[in-house]
Amino acid sequence: MPSVIILKKRRARLLGKISGNLDFLVGSVSSKGLKYEAYNLTTKIDAKTKTKHIPIDMVPTVRQMVLRHKKLKELIKELGEVNWLLVRGGVDLENNG
Repeated sequence: MPSVIILKKRRARLLGKISGNLDFLVGSVSSKGLKYEAYNLTTKIDAKTKTKHIPIDMVPTVRQMVLRHKKLKELIKELGEVNWLLVRGGVDLENNG
């Protein structure tokens, strides 16, 4: 197991990366069809699929924001693992973070 100092440094790095990825959207970008160029953001809300129109000039931005959500999920998972190692090592993250 890495030392507490190394784990705290890793945790700080992850927290920084997480805060840099908070401009995100949950869902996926889908095309409305072949007849004309139009896109939706598709998400699941309460087990129901919802679609929202994306203005054509915002499609690249929305795609990037969807990718940030995927990255954010990975970072949170990694942070959870580091937090567990710290807690297991006796570090009180709520008061000693």
